[in-house]
Amino acid sequence: MKKKLDSLNISSQLDFKNKAITLFHEQFNKNFIYNQYCKLLKIKPNQVNELKHIPFIPIQFFKTHKIVCNNDKITHLFKSSGTGGSKSINYVSDISLYVKSFSKCFENFYGPIKDYIFLGLLPSYLEQKNSSLVYMIDYFIKESKYNESEFYLNDYKKLNKVLIKLRKENKRIILFGVSYALLDFIEKYPINIRNLIVIETGGMKGRRIELTREELHSRLSKGFNVENIHSEYGMTELFSQAYSKQKGIFKNPPWMKTLIRDINNPFSVSNTGRGAINVIDLANINTCAFIASDDIGEIFDDFSFKINGRLSESEIRGCNLMFN
Repeated sequence: MKKKLDSLNISSQLDFKNKAITLFHEQFNKNFIYNQYCKLLKIKPNQVNELKHIPFIPIQFFKTHKIVCNNDKITHLFKSSGTGGSKSINYVSDISLYVKSFSKCFENFYGPIKDYIFLGLLPSYLEQKNSSLVYMIDYFIKESKYNESEFYLNDYKKLNKVLIKLRKENKRIILFGVSYALLDFIEKYPINIRNLIVIETGGMKGRRIELTREELHSRLSKGFNVENIHSEYGMTELFSQAYSKQKGIFKNPPWMKTLIRDINNPFSVSNTGRGAINVIDLANINTCAFIASDDIGEIFDDFSFKINGRLSESEIRGCNLMFN
């Protein structure tokens, strides 16, 4: 690859396909774990000329292997927010690529970062350190032109005071929050604020009973008195994010694509339908851009998608047995 950032500049579906296949060959040659996985599957690189031919590495590998494409110095470690057991680790050697990806991604959906007040209600992430989500929102807070931008741990009272103050001002506000903390907040301080966008980042983290996204959004809409709840779809293992502005329907940035794989045949991949979610993230230049996630969902004809849940432990084990 001549310029790393070229992967974020996609002009067409054909351009995406060509860059994805180019990146596959790069990572086949440079990523030892991915190379071994492909060889185990008897993949012949010279026969990979369509997206459906590219092998997707099980996301669980990020818990058990160091997924990297070079020997460059690791400057950052991002760890997943799981409530128990081993955690996924993303070994980052070029943090600027992550910053460029999430910044361009956000502005692709919402416009200039500097024009928003960012409020972060992410207690579980702030408590555990090494969170890629916290890194992203911390960057947004620092780039915002408004001094009101800030993180909140468990200080719901302070957050409520800030929101009441901002209600009187004509400023654009985004509240990023983990699901259980947003619910905790509105149970104590239901509020009506017209210029607020609420973006839930998922996860009860074992703190509350799991809800469907529909039920979660219904409760949050009433508590914040907003018509739609937005959502962010991201992972420790990815450098890019998908966003939903209503009804839990996500859209990808141009350099990211979701595909459906058959739960019973993980090598059967299609553009639309229902099943487990595969992700191509062309920003993942130095790790692996082709990831078989543990999420299940549906991809529609316009390539938007929704997440319906996660694979069971037995289904995950079945997918991973071949490489143990």
